[in-house]
Amino acid sequence: MTKEKNTYLIKQKAQELGFMYCGISRADFLEEEAPRLENWLNQNMHGQMRYMENHFDKRLDPRLLVDDAKSVVSLLLNYFPEQQQPAEDTYKISKYAYGTDYHFVIKDKLKELLKFINEEIGEVGGRCFVDSAPVLDKAWAKKSGLGWVGKNSNLITPQVGSFYFIAELIIDLELVYDGPIKDYCGSCTRCLDACPTDAIVAPYVVDGSKCISYFTIELKDQLPQDMNGKFGNWVFGCDICQDVCPWNRFSKPHQEPAFAPHPQLKELKKADWQELTQEVFSQLFRKSAVKRAGYKGLLRNIKFVEGTTSEEN
Repeated sequence: MTKEKNTYLIKQKAQELGFMYCGISRADFLEEEAPRLENWLNQNMHGQMRYMENHFDKRLDPRLLVDDAKSVVSLLLNYFPEQQQPAEDTYKISKYAYGTDYHFVIKDKLKELLKFINEEIGEVGGRCFVDSAPVLDKAWAKKSGLGWVGKNSNLITPQVGSFYFIAELIIDLELVYDGPIKDYCGSCTRCLDACPTDAIVAPYVVDGSKCISYFTIELKDQLPQDMNGKFGNWVFGCDICQDVCPWNRFSKPHQEPAFAPHPQLKELKKADWQELTQEVFSQLFRKSAVKRAGYKGLLRNIKFVEGTTSEEN
């Protein structure tokens, strides 16, 4: 079978599995990203995310992750919700965490795609990646023409926006490769202007250690007092730089049942959040990414937002 036919089959199956877009790039060294990543790490913009320092070479070369890798198949899965949390009297969590943890949902779809490739094309070696291994997903998605990396460092897709997950299959099969598209951010600086913690330190440069998502999810210590009053009502993640992006006016609700929020989520008032028990937390967020912050972490974030943090917390 030809490369063209194989490429068509893979993209068609990706669409069947519910992926919004599929783009493919040659698996080689990410030359452009190497100095940028090194500089970002040297400036300690990853904060306590020490895992970002690991496997530097593997992050830049997929052939070190998959023997004889030829292609990186990048996939986008929409998570923009039909209904969002109320605007008032509640605490906010990132839209991506409304439903079932995306790692499980996407991993299953990727395994199915890899199985399909092996059945329809032949024995193909490869691995599935969902944000859990040293893969620079935005760089690969950009290389394969799925969008450009915006000033808020998110991948942005024309006529779609940026509310989607990115995943990859790295395989030892040669395919037809897509090319990058142009950057359409133009002179817009809405994301830089809107970030309450000034985490977007320059266009296209985000200091991860200043981001509300970092503070509310990754940081396990006490939250820094100089950030007091800057989180708004965000207690898990933050969507501000995406919410203000003009391209997200094109966002359309996802069709993935697993991403539907727990029915109770949109009913929760601030008082309910403040009185949240471990039992209710476990019931509400049993399969959610919110579990990453943990019950105690979420309570810490709520107290911080309310300005009631004590030394013991």
